[in-house]
Amino acid sequence: MPILKHAKKKLKQDKKRTIKNKKIKDTFKSLVKKAKENKSQKDLSKAFSAVDKAAKKNILSKNKAARLKSSLSKQVSSKSATVPSTQKEEKAQSFAKKETKAAPKKSVAKESKPAAKPSKSSGAKAKKSSSK
Repeated sequence: MPILKHAKKKLKQDKKRTIKNKKIKDTFKSLVKKAKENKSQKDLSKAFSAVDKAAKKNILSKNKAARLKSSLSKQVSSKSATVPSTQKEEKAQSFAKKETKAAPKKSVAKESKPAAKPSKSSGAKAKKSSSK
């Protein structure tokens, strides 16, 4: 047992945090398990929400959360086709629109790079003239 006052306080805080973290961990584990069994869109969204919350609280790493969500979505999409084809097409079209909006930004970044090159060459000329 801790003797110092701050050590006692730290022990109490750690116990509270452990209980809270365990509760979050248990809920996300149970929801992920339920989503794997039922393979419904509703359970999948609940599991995603729980995994995101666990990652936000640093109970899961971001990469593990991403892996879990990816594997869940693959399992649910492969086993059951709950999304009609019309919704899939709409998602694809919205994704294509996002790509076209991002394209002009890339070209602007390329234009700024050549402007920096002449400054390097002017520095090289200055060195040559000073060496004479």
